[in-house]
Amino acid sequence: MSHLTVLHDNDPKTPVTDTSDQTEIAQALNAIGVTFEQWSCDADIAAGAEQDEVIAAYKKDIDRIMEAGGFKSVDVVSLKSDNPDKDTFRQKFLSEHTHTEDEVRFFVDGSGLFSLHVDGKVYEVLCTKGDLISVPDGTPHWFDMGPNPEFACIRIFTNTEGWVANFTGSDIADSFNRLEN
Repeated sequence: MSHLTVLHDNDPKTPVTDTSDQTEIAQALNAIGVTFEQWSCDADIAAGAEQDEVIAAYKKDIDRIMEAGGFKSVDVVSLKSDNPDKDTFRQKFLSEHTHTEDEVRFFVDGSGLFSLHVDGKVYEVLCTKGDLISVPDGTPHWFDMGPNPEFACIRIFTNTEGWVANFTGSDIADSFNRLEN
C-alpha cells in the first residue's frame, strides 16, 4: 500500500504528515509540483513479462503522459532480490541528486521509496504496484529499492540517454528512512 511520510529536513524522526490515504498523498505531492496517480489495466501482466507486453498493457496512460510532458522514450526496468549486483544498483540511487528532466516512474509490480527534499521538508513516498510518480526536474531526491529489491517499473524520459543524475553532494539521505523489504 502506498504511503507518505513528511518530515522536517532537520528532524528525521517526527512526522508532520503520515498517511496511506491515496487522495491525501496526491494532494500533498501536487502541492509541491509532484504528480502522483494510480493506474490499472485489464491485462494480466505476469512477473517477468516482456517489455513490449508491459508497455502495451499501459499504452493509453503512457501515451497521455508522453504527450502532455513532451517525453521521447519509454522502457521497463525490473530488479529481483537474487540479482548479484543488487547492492551496487541500490547504492547508485541512495544519494541526493537532481535531474534535468522529470523523473517519471510507474510501478507495474513491487515497491520503492522515493524521498523528495523540498522547502525544508523530506517527503518519503512509498510507491507500490499501480502507483505513478513524476518528480519535477531540479527536485532534490533519492530512491531506495531496499536490500531485497522486487520491482518492475515503466520509465518515461525526455532524454533519450535515460537516467542521468546530478548529485548534490549532500549527505541528508543518510539521516532518513530506508526501505527495509
